[in-house]
Amino acid sequence: MSRYDIVFIGTAILDSVIKGFDPEPVSVAGFRAESGSINAGGEGVNGSIASAKLGMKSALLCFLGNDQAGDLIKAELEKNGVDTSCIVRTSENPTPVTTIFVAEDGNRKSITNNAHSYNFHPEQYPDRFTDTKAVVIGSLFRAPFNDPDVVRAVVTEAHSKGIPVFADTKIPNFRKLTLDDLADSLPMIDYITPNEDEAKFFTGETEPARMAEAFLSKGVKNVIIKLGAKGCLFRNSSKTIFLPAHTIKVVDATGAGDNFMAGFVSEIIRGSDVRDALIFANACGAICTTAVGTGTALNDREQVLRMLKAKY
Repeated sequence: MSRYDIVFIGTAILDSVIKGFDPEPVSVAGFRAESGSINAGGEGVNGSIASAKLGMKSALLCFLGNDQAGDLIKAELEKNGVDTSCIVRTSENPTPVTTIFVAEDGNRKSITNNAHSYNFHPEQYPDRFTDTKAVVIGSLFRAPFNDPDVVRAVVTEAHSKGIPVFADTKIPNFRKLTLDDLADSLPMIDYITPNEDEAKFFTGETEPARMAEAFLSKGVKNVIIKLGAKGCLFRNSSKTIFLPAHTIKVVDATGAGDNFMAGFVSEIIRGSDVRDALIFANACGAICTTAVGTGTALNDREQVLRMLKAKY
């Protein structure tokens, strides 16, 4: 029996979330906003907390500095039932801190800094991500997965143990990569889940079905294009599934994709077919957007099932 259901590998960040920012100054150096909050974030944190809330035995392999920001993130993970024994901590680099500006429609812009480019080496800790039923790569094409050698080492190790690999994506920031740069790793990825903008960036296509085909042509087994308010598109070599999004008032879209991933992987592990897992994941993503903060709105699996029962 595996020690974990899901191990997430990715970044851990302290988010300073500013909602309703008014760009008109009220003084020489003063601005107003509707609200401000501090939240543990980063795709690894978001996904592992969401999956733990959904009843999964979840762990996070990430880097944290030996600083106050790192302590706050670790405490939040533990409060929500995430195993933190896989975390790598060091005094050599600070924990990344991001400022996020959230607009009235829930869309957001973020400010990063050099701490976000620190590339720790998860491949050096194979014992921390191979005793599990699934591995989730939080941000393919960004640190630590902006190094083709790191990506290859991690997915090869998981693949050799028969562990399915789920990979979310991000548009590169500090180091530019293309699909061709990861040509030898993509066939070992079981599911890849870019959003529409990311899929367009990597494939050059503008139509979701063609985006999916471009990923499949590189060897990825299953592709999910997250389409935001339009829903999601799934495609593999034998089937295509489109699901509309839930109609819901969006407060903050931060972390919706990470909650979607957590919901999808958890249901696949439970034995659901792809369509049912996608329906569940859509609901997780929608619930996430109803409150400020990536881990605020989602409570547990029963909450998601109640939402689905009311709709279906």
